[in-house]
Amino acid sequence: MTQAKAERVQMKASDFETIDHTAVYWLGNGGAMINSRGTIILIDPLLKGFDMPIYTEAPVQPEEIPHADAVLITHCDNDHFSRDTLRDLKGKVNEFHSPHYVAGLFEELDIQAQGHDIHDTFAVGDCRITLTPADHAWQNESPKHSVKRHWAMEDYCGYWIETPDGKIWMPGDSRLMEEQLTYDMPDLILMDISDGSWHIGLKGVEKLAETYCESVLVPIHWGCVRSDWREFNGDPETVRQMIVNPERLNTVPCGEAVKLRRVK
Repeated sequence: MTQAKAERVQMKASDFETIDHTAVYWLGNGGAMINSRGTIILIDPLLKGFDMPIYTEAPVQPEEIPHADAVLITHCDNDHFSRDTLRDLKGKVNEFHSPHYVAGLFEELDIQAQGHDIHDTFAVGDCRITLTPADHAWQNESPKHSVKRHWAMEDYCGYWIETPDGKIWMPGDSRLMEEQLTYDMPDLILMDISDGSWHIGLKGVEKLAETYCESVLVPIHWGCVRSDWREFNGDPETVRQMIVNPERLNTVPCGEAVKLRRVK
């Protein structure tokens, strides 16, 4: 099988400046950046130091990021909780947020993070952010990882982000959950299109896209890691053939801005 490859554009210093709207950037793999009228939020940035071959390089390096108001981490897997990236960002970020378990891991990096429960809400600038549940405790089925601890649902999350210009949802790595089908219509979904058993899977993608039939969909978690693992091997064109209103699937290069617009 030929792996789909994501394209990339180099991000610029102007991407971090104050703008008159909200822009969303896919950072590669499962990461994203939001610039909401100058409030900079990074979600799961994996910009350097991954332990698998990279297929598409990150669109920006930590040293090129002038400042961020917050970093949000969804869970502890090293393609989301990138220690090398976070170490290099440490002096440039005002706040770090994550589930409680991941907040404890930040201490190893000499970073003070704010730990949260699922459904907690907090503010970063003019953005209101709520943790949404995720089902991704694959470690409990791993002989290597299950001896360390019992991995709980609250160790994993997504983020619902209300900006002055609309609502953005990052479900995170997760099997599809019933609660995830009960929200108001987001304006944009950063949607994992992985077909792995601990990810949403293609049937889950189809169901989520049907439920949120007007949301702009930006596919993530594909085309950046050179691997035959299904977790990294999604293809947006396969997804396009499955969903209602396929014209709203916005397959963008890593590092390209998507302007947030309200769908209703």
